[in-house]
Amino acid sequence: MGSLDPRKNVRIGVFIPADSQFLDAACVDIFGTMSYEYLRLGGDNVPTPLLNLAPSVSIFYIGTVQPGQLIDFTSGVKIACTHHLSDPEVQPGKLDIVVVPGPDPSTKFNTPEKEWLVKQAARKETDILSVCTGIILCGQAGILKGKTASGPRGLQSQLRKSFEDVNWVGDDMRWVQDGNLWSCGGITSGNDLVGAYARQSRHFPSPIVELGLKLTEVDTRPQKYETGKTVYTLGLAWQLIRAIFMGTGKPKTA
Repeated sequence: MGSLDPRKNVRIGVFIPADSQFLDAACVDIFGTMSYEYLRLGGDNVPTPLLNLAPSVSIFYIGTVQPGQLIDFTSGVKIACTHHLSDPEVQPGKLDIVVVPGPDPSTKFNTPEKEWLVKQAARKETDILSVCTGIILCGQAGILKGKTASGPRGLQSQLRKSFEDVNWVGDDMRWVQDGNLWSCGGITSGNDLVGAYARQSRHFPSPIVELGLKLTEVDTRPQKYETGKTVYTLGLAWQLIRAIFMGTGKPKTA
């Protein structure tokens, strides 16, 4: 008999060419929880048949700075870059999944980072997962043309003006897939996106996906928002009104 095939290795790149929202990028940890490396730490608590199904997962943090240099995230978090975008290990054909967390929406990206993303998206075998304002980088790179995309619910008007050749459904859809492009709404919608993606992905067997979602306690919300755009907008307006009235009142005393 021949030797057994080596364990499948899923290679995931988190693309962070600019400062990003920490919670956007944190959704990649769900993939990490579905890995052989993580599950084997459970010892006898993870039955052998499940462990044998789990793929190996390698996660790269890719930026425009040199490996070892820190990339800023919100809330004072800093993550060391593992690979510059020119590194041979993260070129097109080397990654299975590219996660694009959200930067400051006013960020203007340069040609090298846009070209890197274009070349990744051009490969049908590579899935692009855009979280929150990561969709702005995708739009500036030109990979949204003719696509259906989601994006932050509160920025839909801005997105429509900036990228007119896109079918924007973010008023109603928490996440959406169009070919190898997956996009979602704001911040923690990245968890819903990863859950939905993993359930349909060729990279993760179903029992491993469900185990990973239980371990991370990610109970994916419906693809369609539970409240309509009007209710969402009124909710924001009400908080503004409350803030105005609170600002004109006396400060709280101890």
